[in-house]
Formats: sequence, C-alpha cells, structure tokens
Amino acid sequence: MQNRVFVINRQGEPLMPCKQQKCRKLLQSGKAKVIKKEPFTIQLLFGSTGYKQLVSIGVDSGQHHIGLAVTSQDKVLFQGEVSLRQDVKKLLDTRRIYRRGRRNRNTRYRPPRFLNRAKPAGWLPPSVVSKVQHNINWIRRLRAVLPKAELHIEVGKFDMAKMKQPDITA
Repeated sequence: MQNRVFVINRQGEPLMPCKQQKCRKLLQSGKAKVIKKEPFTIQLLFGSTGYKQLVSIGVDSGQHHIGLAVTSQDKVLFQGEVSLRQDVKKLLDTRRIYRRGRRNRNTRYRPPRFLNRAKPAGWLPPSVVSKVQHNINWIRRLRAVLPKAELHIEVGKFDMAKMKQPDITA
C-alpha cells in the first residue's frame, strides 16, 4: 500500500492528499514545490479551492513506537510507525554522574543546598515527558496538513501481573 502525499494550496490551507504519481507530475511540471519532508508535503503554485472530505487520524501510542493512520471514508491515506527515544534516562544518568564529579572535586567551598528537593505538582519523569511530547508533535504535524481532521487516540491499560496470573486480586 502506498502512502498518499499531503497537499497544501497556494494560500497555505490543507487539501486532500493525492497519489504519488499525481505529485510527481505536479513537481516535474513546476506546478508544485516541496514544503516538508516529514510527512512529505507539497504546496500548489496555482489557485485551487480543492475538494475536502472528513478525515480521521488514528493514533496508537506505545512504549517504543507510535502507530499513525489517516483514513477517509473507506480509504487509508497514510499509515506509519514512529520510533520513540529510549535513551533519555541513560543520558540523564550520565549528566548526573558528571555533575556529582564536579561537586566532589577538591575545589572552592560550595555551601550545601537542601531546599530544592520537592517535585512540583503534576511532575512526570523526563523520559515520559519526552514520549508524550513526541506524540503531541506528530499529531500537530498531521493536523497541520489535513483538512477537517478528526482525532482518535487508542488508550489501553494493561495489568501485566493479571495477564500472567488471571486469578490474582489487587
């Protein structure tokens, strides 16, 4: 299955995605130009009101990947999978090691600080914040190039202990 190419009219408003063959012909004839590489988007260089349909964006977010799909009526216009960063905690641990090394070096006196240990309300670990922000960024990218986009997010909660032992109680 081929993904379709996102199209924006001359005024910057999103139109319905077109087939890759149509996009190639528009680019070769000079009637369109490439705007973005991810997701691949072209902008028409001639006036066009365009035909718009209701489009549905489906998002299935997981721990390692985000599944994205764009559908219209009975057609799949776009589908893809985005890999999430898995190295955020490791990078923060490395930064913490270097910071502690600087503090423990035999340098000038530094008074101890103990009043900065409370976490603000609604705090999330940086690794989780990174994954949430990645989801939000991809949803914004797709909504910017789709007309009349409706968003559907699949949320699933799993109890791994219950999956291994079905007779377990909380």
